[in-house]
Amino acid sequence: MSGKPKLHYFNGRGRMESIRWLLAAAGVEFEECFLETKDDLTKLQKDGSLLFQQVPMVEIDGMKMVQSRAIANYISAKYNLYGKDLKERALIDMYVEGITDLNELIMYHPSQPADKKEQHFATIVDKATNRYFPVYEKVLKDHGQDFLVGSRLSKADVQLLETILMAEECKPDILAKFPLLQSFKARISNIPTIKKFLQPGSQRKPPLLEKDVPKVMKIFY
Repeated sequence: MSGKPKLHYFNGRGRMESIRWLLAAAGVEFEECFLETKDDLTKLQKDGSLLFQQVPMVEIDGMKMVQSRAIANYISAKYNLYGKDLKERALIDMYVEGITDLNELIMYHPSQPADKKEQHFATIVDKATNRYFPVYEKVLKDHGQDFLVGSRLSKADVQLLETILMAEECKPDILAKFPLLQSFKARISNIPTIKKFLQPGSQRKPPLLEKDVPKVMKIFY
C-alpha cells in the first residue's frame, strides 16, 4: 500500500482544495480518488469509510479522516504548519476561520441561481474589501513579519493565499487597496513548494464552471 495520503472527493475544488493546498505547501505527494457518480459516494458510505456519510475523506496514517477542518488541522500539525505553541495555534485558528468564511462565499458563487448571481458577486467583493482583507492587511502591518503568525509559514498563510487567488479570479484588481497583501501574495507564491503547486499540470483544481455544477450535484444529491 502506498504511503501517500489518498484524497476522496470529486474532481474539483470544493472543500478538498484547501487540503490539497496544505499538502502541496508541505511538499507532500498525494493521490486522488475521484467520485464521478452517486454510486461512487454510496459505495464509500456503505463500506463504512465515511464517519458522517460525507466527503471530503482523506486516508492518512492508517486513518480515514473526515470533516475538512479536522483534516486540515491534522495535516498542519503533522507538517509544522500550525505554529510553535498554543498562542500561535489560537491565532492561526482565528485567522483561518475568517479566511474560510470568505473562501466558502466564493466557492458557492457558481451554484447561485441566475437571478441572484449579481447580488452574490457584489457581496463577495464587499466582504472581501471591507470586512476580511482589511483585517489581514492590519495583521501583517502589526506583526511586521513575512507571515501572519510567528516567523514561519503556517496554514493561515497558505489558506489566505488560496483565497486571495480565488478572489482575484472574481475581480482581478481586488487587492488594489491592500499593498501589504499584494506583497504577501508575491512572497508566499514564491515559496518553492507553493510555486510548484501554482504551475500548470499540478493537482490544483481550476474554478468550478457553472456548466459543471449539475454534474457535481448529481454525485451528492
